[in-house]
Amino acid sequence: MLDLQGYEASIAKGAVLTIEVAILSLLLAVVLGMLGALAKLSPYAWAKGIATLYTTIIRGIPDLVLMMLIFFGGQILLNNSLYSINESLNNWLGTADEWVQYVPDYIDVSPFIAGVLTIGFIFGAYMAETFRGAIMAVDKGEMEAAKAYGMSAVLSFRRILLPQMIRHALPGFGNNWLVLLKTTALVSIIGLEDMVRMSSLAAGSTKMPFTFYMTVAVIFLVFTSISTGLLKLVERKFSIHTR
Repeated sequence: MLDLQGYEASIAKGAVLTIEVAILSLLLAVVLGMLGALAKLSPYAWAKGIATLYTTIIRGIPDLVLMMLIFFGGQILLNNSLYSINESLNNWLGTADEWVQYVPDYIDVSPFIAGVLTIGFIFGAYMAETFRGAIMAVDKGEMEAAKAYGMSAVLSFRRILLPQMIRHALPGFGNNWLVLLKTTALVSIIGLEDMVRMSSLAAGSTKMPFTFYMTVAVIFLVFTSISTGLLKLVERKFSIHTR
């Protein structure tokens, strides 16, 4: 049994925060991934172009660099824009106007929000490719048959395309989730008190880096093992009719 020198509660709290970041990031990634996949398969060149540019840029830049760019660069861009708005309001309304006082001078971006948005934005690109491949794997004849039977586009998507797409997407989706879960460790560099940051602080305080980083490694292993088990159950459920 590892002696965590009284840091058990802080690391447990950090582990909960890690799961929260991972789940919210996954939800955002699924939404962006589905939109990206549909855009890539759409007949509109502008939609294909935007989706292709999105996936190309995201998959070509390291996650750590994107995290720093979005958190620090985004915060600078936001506050520079806010400064310009304040200047415009002062020139237009005058400093004595009562509305000017309600406009903030500076916005401090939350590391939690920045972490969720960044990871979700990154993995939305990977999900887009996963969903695109899954949609293309569904037999087009079934969609044509659904249209011939008079099904609406929404109904045929819900009853025909979506169930089969999920079955084809599950292996890639599961892999993306496992990588996303481990990528949450990056939020520690922007000041979010996840279990990696809490373990780092504890390791520096107690001079026991192996103990605390081994604890984090074991917790991540538990999370990924549980995820793998749940994903296998879901895959088994969606593949029943194919056996």
